[in-house]
Amino acid sequence: MAAQGVTRLEQRKRILWVLILLTSLLLLLAVRLGWIQWMAARKNWTAAGYSLNEMAVRQRQLGIQLDSGRGHFTDRHGHLLTGHIKWSPVLFPIHTGTSARQMQRAAALLHTSEKELSHTWSTIKQPYIWKNIHTQTADIQPSKEWTNLGIAGVALLPFAQRYPSTSSGSQWLGFISERPDYVVRAKGSLGTQHLPTNVKVGSAGLERSFDSLLQSQGVTEAMVMVDGRKQPLPKTPSRISSPTNHYYPLRLRTTIDQGIQSRLEQMTENMHMKEGAIVVLDAHQGDIVAMVSRPFFNPQHIELDQGNWSNRAVKAAVPGSIFKSIIAAAALDTNKAKPSENFECHGDYGKYNLSCSAIHGHGRITLEEGFAKSCNIVFASLGERLTSQEIERTADQLGMGRKIGWQEQHFLGGGNLQQIDQEERGVIFAKANSNTDGGTRAQAAIGQRDVLVTPLQAANLVVTLLHGGKVMSPRLVSEIRYADGSLMASLEPHTSISTQGKVSGRTSKKLLRWMREVVTEGTGKSLQNAKWNLAGKSGTAQVERSGHKLNDQWFIGYGPTEQPKYAVAVLVQSRTPGSEHQATAVFKEAMNQLAR
Repeated sequence: MAAQGVTRLEQRKRILWVLILLTSLLLLLAVRLGWIQWMAARKNWTAAGYSLNEMAVRQRQLGIQLDSGRGHFTDRHGHLLTGHIKWSPVLFPIHTGTSARQMQRAAALLHTSEKELSHTWSTIKQPYIWKNIHTQTADIQPSKEWTNLGIAGVALLPFAQRYPSTSSGSQWLGFISERPDYVVRAKGSLGTQHLPTNVKVGSAGLERSFDSLLQSQGVTEAMVMVDGRKQPLPKTPSRISSPTNHYYPLRLRTTIDQGIQSRLEQMTENMHMKEGAIVVLDAHQGDIVAMVSRPFFNPQHIELDQGNWSNRAVKAAVPGSIFKSIIAAAALDTNKAKPSENFECHGDYGKYNLSCSAIHGHGRITLEEGFAKSCNIVFASLGERLTSQEIERTADQLGMGRKIGWQEQHFLGGGNLQQIDQEERGVIFAKANSNTDGGTRAQAAIGQRDVLVTPLQAANLVVTLLHGGKVMSPRLVSEIRYADGSLMASLEPHTSISTQGKVSGRTSKKLLRWMREVVTEGTGKSLQNAKWNLAGKSGTAQVERSGHKLNDQWFIGYGPTEQPKYAVAVLVQSRTPGSEHQATAVFKEAMNQLAR
């Protein structure tokens, strides 16, 4: 009997422990379910960035995205540069109850046969953008026929197409692409906490510079309801769902004039300009009005290995004789030469393998005349006379050898913002701040050897001279506005002050006058019949690419000379030695376009 009592006691203890264990498991399960329910609305559980609550709803819907919700860019006049609306026909997998007459009308609107439409319609499981020879590129505008079609499974919907389908020279705008590695690294920074890994982010240009401000706060979709077997519910029309946020997406107003940009791009096509760049700056405050890079690129079809997505307007190139502007400024500001000083040019410098473009030389020629006629002998002599430190200091004062694009530390409380993506610093001497021999300085003085300058720096040099030596910081974006039109931030004009000070106003005025003499008496005489009175400086740089000796041609200048409105830099690359100076012709036509 005693043994039976002990056994029953042990059985009761075991049952109690089992009950405790089961109760604990049930409590843990309840806590887990509660936690999941609480987190469902807060955490992204999928690669697409949806929470569990959202996934539960989406399982009862079939949808197609109309707009990603990413912020947009406009030109300086408010015209959209991204997010143009394109209307496209869409089939939803709802094809029951459609009459023969409705099918006939739908087929006619889609430019297809009833048989082809019926076959496609019966096989799709997801919303399908209708494409055929007639509709795959055309933008179908809403019409009375589409409005009165009355078929639940067919709709003409507005899709936000981020970029035009054609190629352009607007590499400054950039492109977007999927970059999961970037998204993972950026988790927790401004605006990236809830980014799905498959989202498209800025990969170049303004899209990259302002990516954190452009990221979507919600997409716009067209939806149809489905049952538990994923079958569309009959007699349930499609509906469009969109975010209700009045502040997003943001709109960023650029300094670009899209009309001028488009005309200059077309001009480069008409003039068969194959490689290079054009930069147009507002002479008043240095804003970028247009920036064309050749060859063109298509932001919807990026081929990284070809490199045409790279913006040549901010890539450093050998400047040739336009760098003589820097040498002239250095010589004048250090009093190591006077405008009326005479030099002897016999065509050959006699050392360093240097010669003048004038085969028999210019004879006795002053510094002022040497600038207008781009005499290599004059400037090689000045290069040897100046020290490398004096050349580098003057270059820095005029915005060379450093980035000059608009930037701001701690922008909107965050990190450093640099508006212009891919911008290169350029080079004056390969070994900066060191003594160089006479040959190195002589070759640098005519814009060869180590010297590298970007077209943006070259155009900004002209603006700097027009401002008496004050270096401006070119902008691409002037303001950021919320979706309701209210102002979020104004990106005011900046200067790019050199630690070396600035060139004198007297020297600036001299160089501007000498640039006018280039057109009236020197290498730019072909510009005399332009619509405006122009001034500038030409340049030809000797380069070697893929084993071939080629020329990069430059022209920088401003107009009209009476009241300057624009500063322009033109770089035409990889020209055959001895060919016409296409950069001067492009500069002239660009200025004629601006005069219109």
